[in-house]
Amino acid sequence: MDRKIAIVTGANSGFGLLSSIELASREFYVLATMRDIKKADELKKMAKTRGVESYITILPLDVTSEESIEGFKETLNEKYTSVDILLNNAGYALGGFAEEVGINEYREQFETNVFGVMAVTQIVLPFMRDQGNGKIINMSSISGRFGFPGLSPYVSSKHALEGYSESLRLELKPFGIDVFLIEPGSYQTNIWTSGKKVASRSLEKESPYYTYMEKIETELENGQEKLGNPEEIAAIVGDIAAGKVTAFRIPAGRGTKLTILLKAILPWNRVEKMILKKLSM
Repeated sequence: MDRKIAIVTGANSGFGLLSSIELASREFYVLATMRDIKKADELKKMAKTRGVESYITILPLDVTSEESIEGFKETLNEKYTSVDILLNNAGYALGGFAEEVGINEYREQFETNVFGVMAVTQIVLPFMRDQGNGKIINMSSISGRFGFPGLSPYVSSKHALEGYSESLRLELKPFGIDVFLIEPGSYQTNIWTSGKKVASRSLEKESPYYTYMEKIETELENGQEKLGNPEEIAAIVGDIAAGKVTAFRIPAGRGTKLTILLKAILPWNRVEKMILKKLSM
């Protein structure tokens, strides 16, 4: 095979789907993985439309299942001799107020967004070390840099991913392997509009946080017309894979860089006043 190999997790929709198409368009052979391959119809349709269906193989992979991960590892070891790009994209968002989110719900959030990333990364690292190069792209979020209210499960998982990625980048640099963090803000197929889950107690009118959650939901809904085009993220993935991006962290989306800057330069009491005022709390 004369094309380099790229692995994408969570490729059935959103950033994962679009990034799979982008990478195939940039002369990579893509192993597009997803928990349920029955949900691959949209990817197949777009791949055919773009003329890249011959360069994408769809494989099952549930990043929270040890059995599924082992099966994927066996497939890689049997059929491929190199892995050049890994896009850790699989993930979901859990909202809710900390008092009302069950510990098992936190665990499930981390199983996908953190431990799943770690497990898949461990599979590909021997390939990359042996060949002396490779790129690992972890799909983070502005939530990995800023703790928004009512979103602590998702926020904490993305903060953990950021810390893991910092250590990983420093560990792997001597082996010729680069690690990247993409930090999207709000996008049209983004996790808040398609994959969002909220701990049930925070949605009940009896909850002491119900009014607060309503205001947050309203704020998210009001911002939908400002959502960015997810193709922008896929293009960033393609540029990283092509060696056109060298920065470790890549914030993306309207207001993302400003949010990070304000947190860095303003005292925290100023930041929290701005947030609470916006939510009229």
